[in-house]
Formats: sequence, C-alpha cells, structure tokens
Amino acid sequence: MQHRLITAITSSVLLLLMGSVCLNAEEMVVRPLPQPGPLDNPLKGWCPYTDAGTIRQPYSMVFLYVPWSELEPTPGNYRFDAWEKSWNVEAAKGKHIIFRVYIDYPSLPSGLPVWIREAGVKETPYKAHGGGLSPDYNDPRMITAMERLIEALGKRYNKHPRIGFIQLGLLGFWGEWHTWPREELYATAATERRIIDAYRKAFPDKSLMVRYARDYAGQQSWIGFHDDMFPEDTDNGKDWSFLSGVRSSGRVNNWKQAVIGGEMVPNKAKQWLGSQYNTTLTMLERAHFSWIGPYCPALERSDSEEFLERSQALIRKMGYEFQLTELSHTRVAEANSAIKISLKGQNNGVAPFYYPWAVELALLDSSGEIIMSKKTNWDVRGWQPGEFSESANVSFDVQPGEYRMALGIRDPWQNRPAVRFANDLPVVDGWTVLSRIKITK
Repeated sequence: MQHRLITAITSSVLLLLMGSVCLNAEEMVVRPLPQPGPLDNPLKGWCPYTDAGTIRQPYSMVFLYVPWSELEPTPGNYRFDAWEKSWNVEAAKGKHIIFRVYIDYPSLPSGLPVWIREAGVKETPYKAHGGGLSPDYNDPRMITAMERLIEALGKRYNKHPRIGFIQLGLLGFWGEWHTWPREELYATAATERRIIDAYRKAFPDKSLMVRYARDYAGQQSWIGFHDDMFPEDTDNGKDWSFLSGVRSSGRVNNWKQAVIGGEMVPNKAKQWLGSQYNTTLTMLERAHFSWIGPYCPALERSDSEEFLERSQALIRKMGYEFQLTELSHTRVAEANSAIKISLKGQNNGVAPFYYPWAVELALLDSSGEIIMSKKTNWDVRGWQPGEFSESANVSFDVQPGEYRMALGIRDPWQNRPAVRFANDLPVVDGWTVLSRIKITK
C-alpha cells in the first residue's frame, strides 16, 4: 500500500495520509505511519522563564515565580488580577503556566508581606547564596496566614484551565523546602504537614509538586515531586539525592498519577547535552520527568546540530508521546446508529498525561469543516507508557454523505483539540484525521 492512498468514493476524492488501509464491505482498518512527535505538545517538554532572554526551542509552558508580598500586600487583599496581567508577555502567549510562590529568595528582596513583618514575625539574616532574611516559618501567625493564602490560591486557580502544575513553594530558600546550609532556619515537620494539607484541600483538581519525598510528603501517594538539580543530583549515589529520597519513602510509583519535573543545573545545558548526555537521558527515564525548567536547554544559544537533536530527543521522551497504531470501525453506518470504534496505540514517553482532558471523535466534511464531534468515555490518564487500547459505540446525527473521521484531545483552556500524535497524519484545527466513513439514512 502506498504512503499516499487516493480512494475515489462516489464523486469525491479524499486524500489520506496513512500507512496501511484494509477496506471491505463492512470494516475500515487504518494503521497510521509513525513519525517523531511534536516538540510543543501541551504540559510537557521545556518550561522556561519568560524573562531570561530569548527562548530558542519550541515549548508549551512557562515557569513563574511570584513573591507572597505581591499577591497579598495587605491582609486578605489578594492581587491576583494584577499578577495575571504579567502573564500577557509575549513569551507566555498561548502557553500553560507552572508557578511557585516564594517568601525568601536569596539575593532578592524579601517576599514576606510587610504586614506579617509588622505583626512581629521574626526574620533572621543570613549570607549564604547571596544573603537574605529567613522568616520564622513556625510562628503560629505565619502558619495561619500561609494557610489562608493557599486557600485563596485554590479558589482562584484550582479550576483555572491555564494552570498546568503547581509547586508548593513558600517554605525555605527559593521556596525549595530547605535552608541549606542554615538548617536551623527551616520549618518543622509539623509546619510542613500543615502546608501540605492546606494545598491538598485547596487544589483537589491540580497535580501538585513538592521538592522532597520525605517525612509527611513522603507518605502521600497523590503528590508529585520536582528535582531542581537535574540531572546532577537526580540519582548520584548519595543518600540525599532526589531519587534516593523517593525510594526511601516508597514513592517510586507516584509518577503514575502525579507529575515529576524540575530544573536543569543552571547554565549547564551544554555539558549535560554534550559529554554527559547519556547520564541526562538515563536520569530522565529513571525519574519519569514530564518537563524541565525554568532553566532549560531552550535558553541556550548553540549552533550545534547535536545539541539540537539531543534536545529534541529529550522533549519527545519526556512525559507522554502518544502514537496511534490502529483504528477500526464500520465502513458504512446509518445516521444515529451505534458505530463501534476501536483504537490502539502506544505511549512512547516515560510518563502519562495527568488531567482528564476529553477525548473526542469528530466528522469533517470535504472542506475540513467540523460537522459534529462526540466525547468518548476514554480516560487519557490511563494511557500509561506502553501499549493502550480503547473502544466505544458512537452515533452521529448528520446528513447522509462521505466524512473524514478525526480524533482530538481537547484542551479546556483553549477549548480546542491540542494534543497531537506521533504519526504521519493530517491535522485540521487540532483534529487528527484518521479515517473516513459513509453515513446513510
């Protein structure tokens, strides 16, 4: 069967890109050709800063730090509207967002609201990492105020479709849940627990991430993690490495339901995609990373073809990469009658998709117009690495005629199909065209 199959049906000619097609009087079976997946599929890949210079590779998300003082300059006065205006920069246009709220970012002005300081919460100066002021995270007034902030964040962003993932932040240097080498400045395990519980309550519908799989966080099967020294400290043989903590807490399978990601060692992309690339690839696979940022290779200027090829290979391996292997359905069906549709595929990535975005089937006319779409009951979160299969009985209330059948995974933020497949198939307005069908009276 030729790569391009031209089949005459009545008076129209349909051009379909497919690997092989089985046609008989009753059934259509399509086995699409594979090809490398897209580099900017949603909720995976690079997640750069918006203000760290030119972004030189495709990406689908941006990473935002925000100080608590900006969000709540006076008690209960949440300035979310003002913060969201900063999302409108060109680098963030059309991109999903990962964010982290911080209080103490070494070398930057304190993110502690003035009203907390004036209430008498103690701050301790330090010189490490450029210096700063570390607040008393265990002060009851501090804990209560953080819990109120988290509750307000949840009301605003738990259902916000543009927000991809959320890092718990707040505690420690950079919101990274440590104050090394000044460990005495850090929060107690009891404070950590209250912050984790507050986030869980405020964000039941978002995939959340915490820096370390230890103590109370290490007891949670629902939580994701971020490794901010990837790949150097991901699994370096030390008992304090990222994956060592994940293993010690028995959380090695959390990636199946909660996202894993984090930052590459700052300014070291050329090293980790150069002589140490094999280590980078191994760590990505071992930790089941879905995204890397805010520092990531997309911020590096390089004329090396090898650097670009390895960047692309990492993107495609990160998170999910869905490749369809077979679609079958009745070739001719009556309008409003049940059509059995079966789909087979494989996830070539290292992680699943983490949200229940709707998987839909649509019929397109010869001009490419969507005549009708139907939501299936397929749960894309179940398409774990390896093979997957689905089937459904779908009816289409359309006029008799010849149609192209398409598949889409709808992004609720853009309200259009956004996830594309690692196949050589035509895409029309986000819909991946798979097959054709004749509808009769």
